[in-house]
Amino acid sequence: MTIQQLKYIIMVAEIGSITEAAKALFISQPSLSSAIREIEAEAKITIFSRSRQGVALTKEGLEFLGYARNVVQQMELLEDKYVTNTSEKIRFAVSTQHYTFTSNAFVEMVERFGQERYEFILNETRTRQIMEDVKNRFSDLGILFLSNENEAILRKELSERGLIFHELFSSKPHVFLSKDHPLAKKSRIRLAELDEYPRLNFIQGNYESSYWSEELFSSRETEKHIRISDRGAIVNLMIGMNAYTVSSGIFPKYLQGEEIVAIPLAEKEVMHIGYILNEKQELTELGAIYIEELRKYGST
Repeated sequence: MTIQQLKYIIMVAEIGSITEAAKALFISQPSLSSAIREIEAEAKITIFSRSRQGVALTKEGLEFLGYARNVVQQMELLEDKYVTNTSEKIRFAVSTQHYTFTSNAFVEMVERFGQERYEFILNETRTRQIMEDVKNRFSDLGILFLSNENEAILRKELSERGLIFHELFSSKPHVFLSKDHPLAKKSRIRLAELDEYPRLNFIQGNYESSYWSEELFSSRETEKHIRISDRGAIVNLMIGMNAYTVSSGIFPKYLQGEEIVAIPLAEKEVMHIGYILNEKQELTELGAIYIEELRKYGST
């Protein structure tokens, strides 16, 4: 098993297609397929499942990918220091639920870092994928929330993966909707008042349930329900369709001017927003800076 072969695995995993990965690597598709089979035979696992739509990592493949990334990154650091004599290239990755404040804090962290060479990754993704990313060391840390509704299940899932939840701050749930929404002038909103309007939820794929959802009260039945994957689309739907979503009350106004308002939800629930790490893992220097920036939003 060579470093080059590990790079092949990483490229295929990122692109999701052996054919397209071969083009990016400037090698033939048969050569790449052969290299993958050799690694799978040597490791005695199946790394990718194949279908007409492309390839996807198996459960064993996800774990293998985490180790492969670590090996390749360490080799790159070694080459930088002793071969090319360039300054160290720092890598830092965060996987997070779809929160505006996590990307804002990420920007602040990058600006404070200030070095010329780095690889930073902000991955807004599904709840379960956040756990997998941190478990497999793709991401240095993950951001998600616990509540009365999901805490028992998510803590069990975290424990099974050897992950620890560290609370950053708590927030009362708010309803996000357009300033022109019929309910926008209310000081508080009850769940029953939202029943006639479209509810917006982020897609959780094969794990669609209130436990994995990024929105509180997702188990509540509604006649109009829209699932999305893109944070940018949620704003357009709130403005164009009188749709709403339930989340924390943290949403900087400068992003949409006065177009979106956050109104407290008149229900007894609290969102405990925090970060997850592997057991016995400590925050890196960049991780500490990022968490420091995140805490600022909890105090506003």
